[in-house]
Amino acid sequence: MSVTMVKGATIATSKRTSRKEWSAMESTKFEKIHTEIFEGADEASKIIAQEIAALIRYKTEKNEKCILGLATGSSPIQVYAELVRMHKKEGLSFQNVVSFNLDEYYGLDKTDSQSYIHFMHHHLFDHVDILLENINVPSGKIAFEHIAEYCTQYEEKIESYGGLDFQLLGIGRTGHIGFNEPGSKISSTTRMITLDYLTRQDNAFAFNSMADVPRKAVTMGVGTILKAKRIVIMAYGMKKAEIVRKTVEGEMSSDVPATFLQQHDDVSFILDENSAKDLTRFETPWIVGDCEWTKDLKRKAVVWLSQKLNKPILKLADRNYNDHGMSEILGEGGAYEVNIKMFNHFQHTITGWPGGKPNADDTNRPERANPAKKRIIIFSPHPDDDVISMGGTFLRLVDQGHEVHVAYQTSGNIAVADHEAHRFAEFAKELYEYAAGEKADHKVFDKLLKDLRSKSKKEVTSVDVRKVKGLIRRGEAISACRYYGIPDNQVHYLDLPFYETGKVEKHPLGKADVEIIKNLIAEVKPHQIYAAGDLADPHGTHEVCLKGIFAALEDLKKQKYMKDCWVWLYRGAWHEYPIDEIEMAVPISPEELLKKRMAIFRHQSQKDGVVFQGDDSREFWQRSEDRNKETAQMYDNLGLAEYEAIEGFRRYHFL
Repeated sequence: MSVTMVKGATIATSKRTSRKEWSAMESTKFEKIHTEIFEGADEASKIIAQEIAALIRYKTEKNEKCILGLATGSSPIQVYAELVRMHKKEGLSFQNVVSFNLDEYYGLDKTDSQSYIHFMHHHLFDHVDILLENINVPSGKIAFEHIAEYCTQYEEKIESYGGLDFQLLGIGRTGHIGFNEPGSKISSTTRMITLDYLTRQDNAFAFNSMADVPRKAVTMGVGTILKAKRIVIMAYGMKKAEIVRKTVEGEMSSDVPATFLQQHDDVSFILDENSAKDLTRFETPWIVGDCEWTKDLKRKAVVWLSQKLNKPILKLADRNYNDHGMSEILGEGGAYEVNIKMFNHFQHTITGWPGGKPNADDTNRPERANPAKKRIIIFSPHPDDDVISMGGTFLRLVDQGHEVHVAYQTSGNIAVADHEAHRFAEFAKELYEYAAGEKADHKVFDKLLKDLRSKSKKEVTSVDVRKVKGLIRRGEAISACRYYGIPDNQVHYLDLPFYETGKVEKHPLGKADVEIIKNLIAEVKPHQIYAAGDLADPHGTHEVCLKGIFAALEDLKKQKYMKDCWVWLYRGAWHEYPIDEIEMAVPISPEELLKKRMAIFRHQSQKDGVVFQGDDSREFWQRSEDRNKETAQMYDNLGLAEYEAIEGFRRYHFL
């Protein structure tokens, strides 16, 4: 680990590039904020925690208070977890720390489970030795007529400590820092603000519905944030990629308040690979300067050029490549040779036989011909991701005679609205009364209905209510499987424990989760596994489920039967793979697309305004069809065969 002196504090930098080194890199010439990119959020969060810990220790040695500006949201959770670990295992003391939080929802009391003061105590304060009198979080319960005075006092208190030594930030998809929404001025101070619709939509996952998300918040201003001596801003996941690019490479504007960080002389943007993917040095590195032309990058560049010029691959000319900084990929044969090679590659990704075509030459096919009939597991994070994301391929695999198993990794119970559960509970009660007659004992149903009627939006959902909601989703899932012709004994409900908390926040992936996945794989001994590689769902369940599968594969890879197992990753519910990344493209006919829609319709609790809608107002069947049709259109635009719709997959190599 290297150590750098920054603003008088000893900062642990580990693998981080210094700002001087970063600014000298040709690849970063479009970037106006110092950026550091890590493989994943885990590693990045540890680096940030190490920097904070080093600052706390440095201040302790000087017998000074360490003034920290802290953030909430999903991004800093792992930072706080690492700080708690360092406190408990390494003796890191917080007794010299004075904290000031960025913001708080207006109208929420400190006892409210959705309040940010509750968040901070849950994730950090209750687990370290910080003095209660040193904790400062804006209050959401100040009378409206006293808000201006209260905000001024909050500013003055920060100033009384000499300002913030370190400010931790996340970023919203509107470009807000704190709750400084578009339109915020660079000189703004602590104040009340009205939350943007998109911000409320993004935060709806922590509440029962969009309607329950507060419309206002108290927040530090942009000017307050910029006074901090050191700023670290985080963004993880592909849903943040677009706003990261605008913030890092765009012009300073109140339309994207985070761009004002470009004026600060000691700020670092900490990213993972997914959130950094839209930066110019990754999206189109040939525009930045010299680059290593790997096979993957060549494919990406040719697709980009074809789309930019609106020309099929086989019509691209030498001049087109030269004019766009891509002359290096032209070999002796020039554009003609490159075009033919690329055209053939994309042509070979297309197959109507996702399980492999029997008795066929599979040299240029994405899947093996043998065994002709395969055992297959489709892992579905929620009880509808299978049909939403790969319903056409699912149907094709069944119709072509493969032994298809479907494994629903979680119950999906939190995504069922209370009114749905209430309706089913009343129906069950009346059915029971009809069957039992005078012997009917209503106690169980009465208790359940009472729980549903009195259920506070801010409480943990009871086990009984969760059971009912889980049964609703089980019934929908098996209905869709039966529609596709799957025997009941090939439908598996894993109900992974990490998910069963009764609230949006889940437990970390545990050994028990991985064991359940391993046991199913060992039982089926599949030739193919399909897993959800779509990591943009609003509350991260897909990512946890995928990590569980990867961990199981790692443990099982030495088993003989795993040598013949291929793993394919699918997307579709929230994102689709870029066409240059697709390794197997399965065409879907109009009839199959309609049958896929009917299977999605079996999931009635997820129609008509679902609990976790995300920022896409379309229903899931509409999203799915539109994406499948868009993928087919992109293949057509490249000059390839024209299809109604296409589902795309990438292979995951675990051996």
